[in-house]
Amino acid sequence: MTNVAVLGASGYGGGELLRLLSGHPEVRIAIATSRTYAGKPVHSAFPSMAKRLDLTFTETASPEALATCPIVFLARDNGVAMREAPSLLEAGCKAIDLSADFRFRDTATYERFYKGPHAAPELTRGAVYGLPELHRADIRKARIVGNPGCYTTAAILGLAPLLALDRADPLVDRASIIVDAKSGASGSGRSRFGLATHFSEANENARAYNIAGAHRHTPEIEQELAEVAGGPIAITFTPHVVPMTRGIIATCYATLTRAVSTDDLLATYQASFADEPFVYATDGMPETKHTLGSNMLHIGLRVDARVKRVTVVSCLDNLGKGMAGQAVQNMNLLCGFAETAGLEASGLWP
Repeated sequence: MTNVAVLGASGYGGGELLRLLSGHPEVRIAIATSRTYAGKPVHSAFPSMAKRLDLTFTETASPEALATCPIVFLARDNGVAMREAPSLLEAGCKAIDLSADFRFRDTATYERFYKGPHAAPELTRGAVYGLPELHRADIRKARIVGNPGCYTTAAILGLAPLLALDRADPLVDRASIIVDAKSGASGSGRSRFGLATHFSEANENARAYNIAGAHRHTPEIEQELAEVAGGPIAITFTPHVVPMTRGIIATCYATLTRAVSTDDLLATYQASFADEPFVYATDGMPETKHTLGSNMLHIGLRVDARVKRVTVVSCLDNLGKGMAGQAVQNMNLLCGFAETAGLEASGLWP
């Protein structure tokens, strides 16, 4: 069994990591840190883990203890992982960062959107963006994986096959792409639970936020889609919070440069993802409940020939494929485990 550590384990992402890792056939959770719950059993923060995980939170973990863990998950706020990563690598650990610290190849982009200097710019050059469907081979060789965000995973995988078509003669007008996405309230995180996500504020309410290029996920989406497209991509991204607990639905629009049918595009998507264990291109329309509690992402699309536009809809669980499930998928690649290990369970229904 391989020892793993989860630093920042009492947030929503950390808790989902504990749930998934506790049932993983190849790993043992050796360390789980939490300042809030230090000295208390895991089930004090997550009652559903009672009699499922016999582990006590510690406030911190010593370098000696972390050195016994080949894999360390950093489920902390932005700005923390970049300070902790150097010592982890020095101890021989591999790090999977659930924050934004190692998602950007250009630290100037990080510093512009996250309002501060990057503490380990030399490490970003060797970090790999942890989207297996695009970077599987590089993830296997990585020392640091920047685990993608939930909005970005839905948008990037929803649009990638479209932008990969015929780079010399693009099928879509690359200046026309709009991503309109909705997230459940858990996307705000447990530690940052503010008034806007309290039940009385969120119930029977929907709100857009950080629009017109102001959202931090915008450059992350553009970075990855530009690599797929082989040229610059600029999108309009509008995120919303809606009154559900978990889930992301991203509706992506693009203007077509030539005629194509829904059936032909769907066939392209199905071929693109045929060998991907966690992406399903459906001839129906995905819904957030279709992926609840799983590591799956479902994609559907329609072409509107009247206005020469394609609409792609993608859905995932923001704590699953959008966060902790994807982190476990990345761990499996790093360690040479079966990529689906610990992630085979289907979603919840209803």
